[in-house]
Amino acid sequence: MQFYKKRDFGTLVGDTFQFFKEYGKNYFKNYFLINGLLLIILVALFIFGYREFFMQLLGGNTGGDSYFMEQYFENNIGMLVFLVIVFFVLAAAVGVVSYSFPVFYLKRVSENGNAPVKSDEILSDIKNNFGRIFILLAGLIFIVTPAFMVVLSISYVLVLIVIGLFLLLLLIPSSVNAVNFLMYDYLQTKKGFFESLSFAIRAQFSYRTLNEKSPFWKYWGATTVIYFIIYVVTSIFTMIPMFIFYGAMFTVPSRSGGFEQNPFEGTMGILFFLIYGVSMLVSFILMNVLLVASGLMYYDNRTDLHQQVDLLEIDSIGTNET
Repeated sequence: MQFYKKRDFGTLVGDTFQFFKEYGKNYFKNYFLINGLLLIILVALFIFGYREFFMQLLGGNTGGDSYFMEQYFENNIGMLVFLVIVFFVLAAAVGVVSYSFPVFYLKRVSENGNAPVKSDEILSDIKNNFGRIFILLAGLIFIVTPAFMVVLSISYVLVLIVIGLFLLLLLIPSSVNAVNFLMYDYLQTKKGFFESLSFAIRAQFSYRTLNEKSPFWKYWGATTVIYFIIYVVTSIFTMIPMFIFYGAMFTVPSRSGGFEQNPFEGTMGILFFLIYGVSMLVSFILMNVLLVASGLMYYDNRTDLHQQVDLLEIDSIGTNET
């Protein structure tokens, strides 16, 4: 599969799935070897923490105690703070691996061709670029996110005059693309953060050569289509717990005081959070599709490297013939 080349809208979407057809087995093998245990621990912690919260919340309501939650937090403040810290540390680790893994994997397969990528190679890339990853995260949190929230707030206000809805439909996919372009460019080159950020924003609207047609609509369209596919698949999993919840609400027996029992107790509650955890895991896995698509868009925009790749291919043909 050739990575550095021009792609139209259909090819961007098609090549995303073609990538997983060719490299999917090796890709997810390495992904789960590196990130699998962290994902499982994170999801398990989320399931049990989420279940405990709802158990206590609804337990207090069914018992008619309006101060039940306040007492629960006061009596367990140390444990809750510890669990929150552990959760955010795990979430940060999962986020670092989940978002940097596609970047380094695509860089390796684009450079090595069909040679299988090994997990220790990706781990080495993450380790060697840890400082840049930290700077990237800091820039995203303290620079990109506040700026995005300001623009998003303006768009929400403009929803009152209809045009804001159209701006939101354009803004969200384009912002996702810009952040992913920033990530790819910053971690695959030696540029500074602001230089990569400038490129990521400009790349949504133009190529390096001025006479090229703007790629905005094909990038926006490809991201929107892929995100819609991911949304449909994950919605199937998230709808199942909701049906279980509402079914339990109407089928659990009532107490003498007239309050319904906690619907999260027993087998039904376990099933609810188990499926919810699976949906969370599926969301993490499917996000790789969007990140790989962004990588192909990034390579589409790096027209400065297209000619170099073509020349290398010509040289390799001449070498093979001799």
